[in-house]
Amino acid sequence: MNRFVCLVAAGLLAACSKTPPTPPTALETGEPGIPAPFRDVAAATGLVFEHFIGASGEHYMSEIMGSGVALFDYDLDGDLDVYLLQGKMLGDREPGESLFPPPGTHWPGNRLYRNELEPGGSLRFTDVTNESGLRFPDYGMGAAVGDFDNDGDPDLYLTNLGPNRLLRNDGNGQFSDITPGSGTADVAWGTAAGFNDYDRDGDADLFLVNYVDFGVDRNIVCTSPGGRRDYCGPQEYPPLPDRLFRNDGNGRFTDVSGAAGLADSAGPGLGLVWADFNGDGISDAYVANDGAANFLWIGGSDGTFTERGMISGTAFNMMGSPEASMGVTAGDFDGDGDEDLFMTHLFLESNTLYLNDGKASFFDATDQFRLGHGSMAMTGFGSRWFDYDNDGFLDLFVANGNVKLEESRVGQSDYPFEQPNQLFHNDGGQRFTEIGADGDVLSLLGVSRGAAFGDIDNDGDLDIVVTNNNGPARLLLNESNAANNWLQITLNGSRSNRDGTGARIALLREDMPPLWRRSHTDGSYLSASDRRVHFGLGDWSSPVALEVHWPTGTREIFSGIAPNQFIVLQEGEGQASE
Repeated sequence: MNRFVCLVAAGLLAACSKTPPTPPTALETGEPGIPAPFRDVAAATGLVFEHFIGASGEHYMSEIMGSGVALFDYDLDGDLDVYLLQGKMLGDREPGESLFPPPGTHWPGNRLYRNELEPGGSLRFTDVTNESGLRFPDYGMGAAVGDFDNDGDPDLYLTNLGPNRLLRNDGNGQFSDITPGSGTADVAWGTAAGFNDYDRDGDADLFLVNYVDFGVDRNIVCTSPGGRRDYCGPQEYPPLPDRLFRNDGNGRFTDVSGAAGLADSAGPGLGLVWADFNGDGISDAYVANDGAANFLWIGGSDGTFTERGMISGTAFNMMGSPEASMGVTAGDFDGDGDEDLFMTHLFLESNTLYLNDGKASFFDATDQFRLGHGSMAMTGFGSRWFDYDNDGFLDLFVANGNVKLEESRVGQSDYPFEQPNQLFHNDGGQRFTEIGADGDVLSLLGVSRGAAFGDIDNDGDLDIVVTNNNGPARLLLNESNAANNWLQITLNGSRSNRDGTGARIALLREDMPPLWRRSHTDGSYLSASDRRVHFGLGDWSSPVALEVHWPTGTREIFSGIAPNQFIVLQEGEGQASE
């Protein structure tokens, strides 16, 4: 984002010097849009949550950033639970003095909702925050999920405007805050975070992305081009270096940022994704920086990282310009076996697709795949490659919400920054077509930020939870009802980390190219998604084989697997593969 964000200041509507173009229709062809196969069932299922930015009139920068969401099975009952992060009042004002309080609500802190799904039953959520120990009075930003102690249940790392928290799942429905003494404490403005076994020693390490050196006591007065008080952009504050915490076991981590080569590079980071971009079997990390060069950290066998953003072609767009990168996702959308990158940006910049040649050399292919023009009017945040219709090709969802005034919403909304979200269908790896029609869930306006993906109702397709800045969380239930087959895999590591995080899986079928997916929960924007690995199979109904490339370097094949099921693959129980 940049400093020219025209927002509501002290109850007054500021005029914008640049008016964004009218958001395009779904197909931009004049033809009727294709309805999106999602329905918002948040309220109907008990997932009732209103985000609260605590806008006080002081224009604290954090008020426009929103927060994320985590999907994870905290109680190991086989379905996905939902954890939502909350804001709060900053400075000296009381909650009643907020300019934009959620209608009829008071900020409740972070919330955990237990999924009460039963086979054949209806979807329902119960708020279990108080008994779980996960209610905190923080200004919440992001969540990372991973089993750092290898005990079989998922743990949490929460980033905040202020001190972060490492939360151990005690296996009894409760979490313990073990931040003191864990080595993971950080008091800066943390944003994205992600677990991954970068040193391949069998446990999950932690990468933390920091934003800028902002604080309530260091709030800078910025103005719009028209001279009104406005929110500052990240360039007004010093950027911060990211941090890498090595897992030493027993709940202890060591900050190895300096030894790993990260400490000397600072950037206003918002997005993070772990992946093996150059195909050498070692995890790399990509960091999306806001209005500055992005970082591509290529991992080495000695545990160090080399920054290759500029050399790889992913630091800037095709015009050689930095963009306001927010959300980021990596996946093999074109089926050539390597990890491609997609990230979201500010309006008038367009989102960006970087095509990988398999050796971590990238090409800006945004326009080639028709993903540029449809995003020019939007400000994108959470996003992910995911196969919503199970046809075997990775589609894209983008959560949108402006950081500057939407002129068309002035007088119609107390918080006029709303935009529609977007869904792009992958047409056989050749191009993308925007899906959505007037009246469907994608035409709902919101100031969307985080987005997490997973099969919440366990019906074989992927659903989405979207957070909205100063607005309600939405549960977009997938009702595509496509007659396509699927497979969902849970990995259990033994030599590798327990979750198999970082593993790559190839789905093998006779006379067809392999489908590659990877095990991870990171990516999007400030959010954590389902760790289960999902494959859409199209009309393929015969048994398949799965080749797992485990993080520690071993390879196994699991054969004779029938579609349309949830399966668990245990490391060491497959057939060894070279």
